[in-house]
Amino acid sequence: MNRYLLNERDAFVREAAEGLEAAHPALVRVHADPLFVTRRAPVAGKVALVSGGGSGHEPLHTGMVGTGMLDAAVPGAVFTSPTALQVRDAVAAVDTGAGALLIVKNYTGDVLNFRIAADLLADRHRLETVVVDDDLATASTDEDGPGRRGTAAVLAVEKICGAAAEAGAPLGRVGALGREVAARSATLGLALEACTNPMTGRRSFDLRPDEVEFGVGIHGERGIGTRAAGSAAELVASLVRPLLGHLGLRRGDEVLAIVNGFGATHALELGVALREVRRVLAGDGVVPVRALAGSFVTSLDMRGLSVTLTALTGDLVDLWDAPVRTPALTW
Repeated sequence: MNRYLLNERDAFVREAAEGLEAAHPALVRVHADPLFVTRRAPVAGKVALVSGGGSGHEPLHTGMVGTGMLDAAVPGAVFTSPTALQVRDAVAAVDTGAGALLIVKNYTGDVLNFRIAADLLADRHRLETVVVDDDLATASTDEDGPGRRGTAAVLAVEKICGAAAEAGAPLGRVGALGREVAARSATLGLALEACTNPMTGRRSFDLRPDEVEFGVGIHGERGIGTRAAGSAAELVASLVRPLLGHLGLRRGDEVLAIVNGFGATHALELGVALREVRRVLAGDGVVPVRALAGSFVTSLDMRGLSVTLTALTGDLVDLWDAPVRTPALTW
């Protein structure tokens, strides 16, 4: 039996994008061939922000298109990188002359296809790239390996870079900000239940009711260990403490804390999780001057969550606070 509301599997992503446009016609426009989503109209003289990746993580990235964030988002098939031609055409549609920043989560297919697109565009567009690699579960000492995966810190990168671009910052400055935010961020996640891929109808892995999977990825990957389930306080602390250590946060440091649901985690649970994040941070004297809880970087119908910490400066706080209006994020 099909667990998802869909018609033809090959049309799933395109029809979802058309629904997004129907719900937010003043904000976004869908381009069908090749598929990408842009702001309703390009903004002259502003650095364009373009991101994307496999679908199944909504509202990322298409839901982040709008004032103060992305100018274009390029969705691939479920858990599959968009093509280089999609990225190329999206950049060409939104770059009005100030250049474009490509924001890429660190997955092999995404990095490769965005790089090919950049090569195709090099003679006509000024481009910079930010690779987001915040997932501590995939940290490795192998210098030749793929590096850490990109997960929910991409939300902070897109928001802060989007605010800077909206304010008129040049391409070099926007790119530098993106790399700074990525370097200041770290994420860990866990799952209580795995996701079911609509293309196969199968769960990506199985857990007993008394187990959680620690360090999961956003493409349904198993984590770095199966652990005993516990209270919200215990589970959240197991995510937050490694982040504090990795970022070297000390008493008095200020952070942005993002509690991100993986798709099937209720708002009540995310509220409890954010409360526990604040409690752990308070115990170490770290100050969550900004916090966000919700399902922003999902993994289809996975039950679970991730916690992202971004070490903040005053300038980064101001950029985070700047107005934003997208289908998924508005203030």
